[in-house]
Amino acid sequence: MVKITALFVLSALSCLVSAAPVLEKRIAQVTSDSKAAWEQACVAAGGGAQCNKIGINAASTLLAAADACAQQDAADDMIDLAKQLDNDPEMIRLAQLFVQQPRNAPDSLQVPYCQQAPKNAELDGLFHCQFEGSKFPDFSGDQTGNVPLGLNQVNPPGSCPANPTGPIPDGVQLNTLVDDPGLENAAGGASSGGASSGGAAPSDNSSADDEASSDINNGANGGAAGGAEDNDASGGAIGNNSDTGATGAGGDFVLQNGQDAQSQNSQFADITADSPCTDGENACVGSDFAQCVGGKFVTTSCGGNLICAALPLVNAPGTSVTCTTAADRDARIAATGA
Repeated sequence: MVKITALFVLSALSCLVSAAPVLEKRIAQVTSDSKAAWEQACVAAGGGAQCNKIGINAASTLLAAADACAQQDAADDMIDLAKQLDNDPEMIRLAQLFVQQPRNAPDSLQVPYCQQAPKNAELDGLFHCQFEGSKFPDFSGDQTGNVPLGLNQVNPPGSCPANPTGPIPDGVQLNTLVDDPGLENAAGGASSGGASSGGAAPSDNSSADDEASSDINNGANGGAAGGAEDNDASGGAIGNNSDTGATGAGGDFVLQNGQDAQSQNSQFADITADSPCTDGENACVGSDFAQCVGGKFVTTSCGGNLICAALPLVNAPGTSVTCTTAADRDARIAATGA
């Protein structure tokens, strides 16, 4: 009788173990880091407030909810501005690396590839790498984007022209691993400054796993905290520069910017994750940064002791929604006289 009971208990435990849900590994990154170097190059080239606006949008395209071609569209915007700034080569190089940065994968499946050609020839044949923690060879979505445009396969799986030896360590930014966009490996011949180059599909083996502990857009970078940098030219803080309608020349808009920031922060107090929103809209939900994707706010913790807040711009009309400290928020607004 004792043996039968023991066998029954073991059998029951086995059923419980087999019925336990399998936890998915969420692969994420600090997406604000993806555009920081490009933004700095853009500011150095004279891009001004446009740099942060394009950079913020670019970082959001690495989120799981973004369209399959949103990352490529953002890289096109980066290059469009570079061409307006005397074809700045550093901005173009960093845009070519950005379009190959892996995207977040909350289900650990490979992220589908864009199936449309880019607007700028400098991006021809370039596609994003995958993170090492992805479940190869499986893809998310409807399975129509399992191979980059113009290719029959990606070998080895997870590689990209800039990193032809394999996928990228989880959470790591490609531009910290390589300097060369790998145009010689790009199918169809991506170009730099108008010169075309051909090449074969990537090949060889993957590197070791290095899972990142950081979450997306934690906002701990750049000039958000401390108050030293002007938000319209910051090098990495998440946020959004918005023209709030302030008018005037010189410093005439400063007071209005402070008042607009106060008004926005007051409005944010009533916003929840379920509040209606317009795609692309940035806001604060509690202390979290939020962006509207598909008509719904997607929130991101600012991390550390940072909070989300609207800050007044210093050198241009408008405000910036970003991660900062409460003291920095108050000091910036008070400095406007609001």
